[in-house]
Amino acid sequence: MAWYYALLIAAYVGTIISLVAVVLSENRNPVKSLAWITVLLMVPVLGVIFYIFFGRSLKNTRMITRRNRRRLRKRESFRSIDINTMPFSDESIQQVKLGQTLSGAIYYPGNKVEIFTSGRSKFDALMADIENARQYIHLQYYIFDDDRIGTRIGELLMRKAREGVKVRIIYDHIGSIKTKNKFFKQLREAGVMVYPFFRVTFPHFATRINWRNHRKIVIIDGTIGYIGGMNIADRYIYGTGEGPWRDTHLRIAGPAVGALQYSFAVDWSFMGQPLLEETTDTNIPDAPGFTSGIQMLTSGPTSHWSNIAMMFHKAIAGAKQCVYIQTPYFLPTESLLRTLQTVALSKVDVRLMIPARSDSSILTYASFSYIQECLRSGIKVYLYEPSMMHAKTVIVDDEFVSVGSTNFDFRSFEYNFESNVFIYSHAVNSRMREIFLEDQKKCMRVSSNQWRKRPATQKIKESLVRLLSPVL
Repeated sequence: MAWYYALLIAAYVGTIISLVAVVLSENRNPVKSLAWITVLLMVPVLGVIFYIFFGRSLKNTRMITRRNRRRLRKRESFRSIDINTMPFSDESIQQVKLGQTLSGAIYYPGNKVEIFTSGRSKFDALMADIENARQYIHLQYYIFDDDRIGTRIGELLMRKAREGVKVRIIYDHIGSIKTKNKFFKQLREAGVMVYPFFRVTFPHFATRINWRNHRKIVIIDGTIGYIGGMNIADRYIYGTGEGPWRDTHLRIAGPAVGALQYSFAVDWSFMGQPLLEETTDTNIPDAPGFTSGIQMLTSGPTSHWSNIAMMFHKAIAGAKQCVYIQTPYFLPTESLLRTLQTVALSKVDVRLMIPARSDSSILTYASFSYIQECLRSGIKVYLYEPSMMHAKTVIVDDEFVSVGSTNFDFRSFEYNFESNVFIYSHAVNSRMREIFLEDQKKCMRVSSNQWRKRPATQKIKESLVRLLSPVL
């Protein structure tokens, strides 16, 4: 039997060498490649399984055919304007041009933005808009729970479908794995078109489980849109033991709703569904409050570039006054961390707000492992204490704001399908800074002396988990 075991060992070693060769041949980020090689070499058997499930690449996979992409674009009545004529700073003009180059993202002037920082106010507004829908309702959420708020929204959607309104829903299969199939079955029986994104089934389990659609988008009748960090779940209203989760979501009216519709239509087509025929109203309303310029970008494992990460990098690098970041998980790429440190060392006011206790112990330790490096460069770090800080916002100087589904971590930048709006508006920027400072009053600011005195066991856990940061 000795020859049998020797053969197994040889086969295993050959597999490891082959996988390491694959990792190296893909020319990924060296940090990520090193992390995968470490996992493959240091964690026998499990390392191979881990790579099969989480290490494969979807780069340059086409989400939609070029023909259908052109058809969707042609249905938009809005045409791009010359950004050089807009009254923006040079940094904002360059930022918009970067978004256009990365993904063809259109810049839409003349939008109205309403900001929600509580789940109750957001869901009240959403349900009122759904109630008033007359043509169609498109919803896309990472998590669609069948709890109290999910049931209420589900019942409302079923009623609208019976009234003849076209209702389409995309939910992430893993994100909504706890939601009973009965819930979605009832929606379908009522006429709601509801489909899971990347349904995880055998034999496709290993090829799909790592690619999650993390977007949270709503489009109603082509005139109203929602985007941000909130899923459909009770935690944003009733909490999970420590009060409601703190998150940020936007209601958008104006031509930028066309960008949300385009994103939804691409994902709908990717799931094998017919190309959407509905259009949006991309005219700029002649009404008070429609003053915000908006550009929306999506990113994901199929993108050639890390679109949203590059937009963040550009905005932060160009900061002259301040950079305020809220994120539930802080696992930055090496380049983004160095950019934040460089800007802070240049005496720009850089502030980072993360939860004191997140919903994941592993991700909490991973996030905490970066705090000392941040403090050393002058970045101010705040731990939000009342409940889970789930907002994903970036505020730069007095003109730029980003809100969406993207966490400041490797998974959002590389593995998840994400969407963010980039807003160019002094008014929205001012309001978002006020919200940040209001949240800051509920935080504990971390000092270098205090952080160095944390328990040795915590430091060890942070160091160990950090090794896996690029693949978490």
